[in-house]
Amino acid sequence: MVTEQPDVSPGRRLDAGDPNQALRADIRRLGTLLGQTLARQEGPPLLDLVEEIRALVRTDAERAATRLGAMDVTTGTQLARAFSTYFHLANVTEQVHRARDLRRQRATQGGWLDQAAKLIAERGVPTDEIAAAARRLAVRPVFTAHPTEAARRSILSKLRAVADELDAESAAAILYGATESPQTERRLAELIDLLWQTDELRLDRPDPTDEARNAIYYLRDLYSDAAPQVLDDLTDTLRTLGVETAPTSRPLTFGTWIGGDRDGNPFVTPRVTRDVLMIQHEHGIQATEAAMDALINEISVSRRLRGVSLDLSASLAKDLDALPEVPQRFRRTNAEEPYRLKARCIKAKLANTRRRLGQGTAHVPGRDYRGSDELLADLELLRASLARNSGQLTAVGRLASVIRTVASFGLHLATMDVREHAEAHHTVLAQMYARIGEVADYNTLSRAERTKLLSDELTGRRPLSSLDTPLTEAARRTFDVFTTIREAQQRFGTEVIESYIISMTLGVDDVLAAAVLAREAGLIDVHSHKAHIGLVPLLETPAELDAGGELLDEMLSLPAYRALVAARGDVQEVMLGYSDSNKEAGITTSQWSIHRAQRALRDVAARHGVRLRLFHGRGGTVGRGGGPTHEAILAQPYNTLDGSIKVTEQGEVISDKYTIPALARENLELTVAAVLQATLLHTTSRVSTQALTRWDAAMDTTSAAAYTAYRELVEDPDLPAYFWASTPTELLGALNIGSRPAKRPNTGAGLSGLRAIPWVFGWTQSRQIVPGWYGVGTGLAAAREAGLAGIWPRCTGAGSSSGRSCPTWR
Repeated sequence: MVTEQPDVSPGRRLDAGDPNQALRADIRRLGTLLGQTLARQEGPPLLDLVEEIRALVRTDAERAATRLGAMDVTTGTQLARAFSTYFHLANVTEQVHRARDLRRQRATQGGWLDQAAKLIAERGVPTDEIAAAARRLAVRPVFTAHPTEAARRSILSKLRAVADELDAESAAAILYGATESPQTERRLAELIDLLWQTDELRLDRPDPTDEARNAIYYLRDLYSDAAPQVLDDLTDTLRTLGVETAPTSRPLTFGTWIGGDRDGNPFVTPRVTRDVLMIQHEHGIQATEAAMDALINEISVSRRLRGVSLDLSASLAKDLDALPEVPQRFRRTNAEEPYRLKARCIKAKLANTRRRLGQGTAHVPGRDYRGSDELLADLELLRASLARNSGQLTAVGRLASVIRTVASFGLHLATMDVREHAEAHHTVLAQMYARIGEVADYNTLSRAERTKLLSDELTGRRPLSSLDTPLTEAARRTFDVFTTIREAQQRFGTEVIESYIISMTLGVDDVLAAAVLAREAGLIDVHSHKAHIGLVPLLETPAELDAGGELLDEMLSLPAYRALVAARGDVQEVMLGYSDSNKEAGITTSQWSIHRAQRALRDVAARHGVRLRLFHGRGGTVGRGGGPTHEAILAQPYNTLDGSIKVTEQGEVISDKYTIPALARENLELTVAAVLQATLLHTTSRVSTQALTRWDAAMDTTSAAAYTAYRELVEDPDLPAYFWASTPTELLGALNIGSRPAKRPNTGAGLSGLRAIPWVFGWTQSRQIVPGWYGVGTGLAAAREAGLAGIWPRCTGAGSSSGRSCPTWR
């Protein structure tokens, strides 16, 4: 694959010097092995062609274009696959070396949590404030199935195997001074052969359950490696600050939209939601069983040598009576080892839980688990008994780590969010009101009239619907989702679904419409202070973002809705949409609108005595809110992070962040560290009110000019023709990379109905990146012409001793 042939013979010492030199050497090495694969699998002519084209594009682009244009489809496909495979290998090698660099930095400088703890200690934050912030800490990455990951899992798993080989070889070199071995070389060659023989393209479009299995692939890895490390590191960091935390706390959990995101995806039905939850539980139970096996092997404490708490003894006796399926062999061999025997009883309950879920039978307390609370209670009995009987090190060590992990993932691995378009709820209500004949034409009501009608409905006690209420098929599917949520919570536990997101929320009536349907399904009830789900408005366009504060104020001013928020612990979640606001207004106005919306939402929530939880719908590219997570969190307006945050993880970002365990740990830790730091250190503005006012004026000017320039582009009548001709977006719908259609239904052939993700993806594939920059220069020029340039201070950098990010206005 490359003309430079490095010495990769057995016995060559690995380069332990310049990391860039080592990276280049590993890329050349894998390139050589790929070249051997091409010659072995397809014959030397393909390798010669690859080298010819590689040389031509460097020296004579015109000849290269002519050569490629004359190539037949079969040869061109093989050539494209060869280069694609090479770049796959180069990328994963870069990830491996990035992980090595991070490990070296951690050894000498500490991790992100260490840096945050240093800043918190330097600021002299009182211990009670740190403890309160630790109790509120709730970080949740949310995995979505948005189709920007084109690689199949079969490809990703083989690349992960290549990474594991390179990593193991590096570790051996550090520990033992080992050299490259023939075994490693043969294994790498074998993996590259398999990579070449694996089709990069899916035969058919994945359905939501396929997408769920793909997410579970990463969640299981996180369960076994990165998440426990981060949770343990957080515990140790807080301990250095004088704060002890309970292992059952949940500072880090995971979420998913897969199987719950119905907005524009007709394939996400109520049955799919149930199926995905079942798949998650199958894997969650397996992961928990593996954790119990590790405890059984480790905690071999004998009651003949150490005492056991009365609570544990009583619980164990009760379990053995209720669980005849625990084999007699273990009852006999572990008779004097109560911790092992209790762990075996937990495993028996897990097996019963799997059986109950599969058969759809009722939960039997003491024989199986519904949710994770009962499981955590059993594990806490073990920990408390050890702590009181000379097992303190194990109680705060291995066992506490297992409890923290189980608390983080539960039996469901990730909490599912359900999302639906606001208009879908109004469609259902129009049919319900038509049945009872109370409203002549619901669809003609103004938003204010709808708000009054639905607010009164929430405070009433009558049922608006019945089992035989006639609904169209589409309306029935929308309404049945609420029933599915209720049934899922009864079957799996309340933590499996916590939030219901309303896309394209334009008014309070959009939120109340979902609330009324939730009441009809038995999920919420104002009179009994019941709210089994939280209702989440999604603000997706600049207009909605600008009006976000007014919307929240109106929502919380309604007594019925405020009662529901109180029933949810006085927490209101609001989701901020990055992609659609960027598509409509450009990156400058999108980012400024989101920033201002956070300020307004923060102030309104504070006035109503409500804790605000912001859900950032960020994508991977800059045009969809992507960028360094640590800096992005620290750059939020002051006091908007009160310990809690949700952030989407989408498409190729998931594989980039979480394929390599060291990178997964890094990404989780930097997110948790940034939230902890912002919660404790960014509670007031870092600048004066006068300076903030000047900077706001500068951003208003910049945003207005950038918006005008961007709208001139997207409204140009020639843009659609150019976009479809210069980007591969038309082909995205034919690619089997996601279950959701690329266009919104009934929107015609123009760009307006194109979803934000293929809009950004198309520009990115053609390397034009319009959503990431267009209009910015015009906006900055306008600020300069208005005499506003130079008012921002020099950027201090996120890694500086001040802990600030850039820019510094908040």
